[in-house]
Amino acid sequence: MPDPRFFQDLGPVALSDLAQLTGATLPPEAGAVRVSRVATLARADRDSITFVTDKRYLADLAHTPAAAVFVSAQHAASVPEGCIAVVTRTPQAAYAMAADRLHRPRLHVGAEAISPEAVLEDDVRLGPGVVIGPGARVGRGTVICANAVIGPGVAIGRDSYVGSNASIAFALIGDRVKILANAVIGEHGFGATGGPKGVIDIPQLGRVILQDGVTVGANSCIDRGAYDDTVVGENTKIDNLVQIAHNVRIGRNCVMAAHTGISGSVVIGDGSAFGGRAGLKDHLVIGEGVQIAAGAGVLRDVPAGETWGGFPAQPIRQWMREVAWLGRASSQRREGTDK
Repeated sequence: MPDPRFFQDLGPVALSDLAQLTGATLPPEAGAVRVSRVATLARADRDSITFVTDKRYLADLAHTPAAAVFVSAQHAASVPEGCIAVVTRTPQAAYAMAADRLHRPRLHVGAEAISPEAVLEDDVRLGPGVVIGPGARVGRGTVICANAVIGPGVAIGRDSYVGSNASIAFALIGDRVKILANAVIGEHGFGATGGPKGVIDIPQLGRVILQDGVTVGANSCIDRGAYDDTVVGENTKIDNLVQIAHNVRIGRNCVMAAHTGISGSVVIGDGSAFGGRAGLKDHLVIGEGVQIAAGAGVLRDVPAGETWGGFPAQPIRQWMREVAWLGRASSQRREGTDK
């Protein structure tokens, strides 16, 4: 379920109310059933409502303990006994609307910049204009520079550093972490789906976890998870202007040069390195010790220990042979034209 430090629970809600909200249909006798939360299929329980949009997940649906599921009419027959089919043409959009109804992000509002409900250990140093929300905790020896914003419930460990104008929300930060100026940690990632009246945002109900010793460069963005957490492992170093999307899991001792872009739900092994402007498509698995050359566009999984480059990225020797062949072919063509 969403972390209560960051999200207010607005449930339970009757399925009849959710059906009216989303335009879905359900058996009349099921309208009084109440749910308390939304959840993915893998995390659903008897108090939750989930969704299915792809037939690849019908096998998982057959064993779900969820109280109810948003499904299309073509998949309704696959809903198991004990789980209520809430039928809609747009299951993911219905899920998004239900998430908004059941969960609300906690906000810091009011006149006090530093909430009296925040907990600051000894020797925390704050610059002018710092904002710290209710329930936030900041460890001993941490420095927070001018105009940084620490959202409700955020936990920052000891001897960490937060640069000027940085924004941290929906996040758990370890010890000795450096977050440089204008970095944005924990904002709403890019998640959208088609709804009955056009494209709508999908609520992002996860967190960001930065383990001990991580560095995040200036103007970099790390989005909170959509369903699970976005995690950056110990001692990983992230340059300026890097984008890390929701649900990404990065191992320990990785390095990322400026303008690297990691799409959603990528898993990266320990000790991997990314050159400037490298880009990865979503849902990839990058093995331990992988090196990705600058400017590479990675469209498939990379086995551990390999070095890839180019677009689309491929093993480095193969890429270099192709580049050399193209150079020779181009020279031969020019020479033939000159004659």
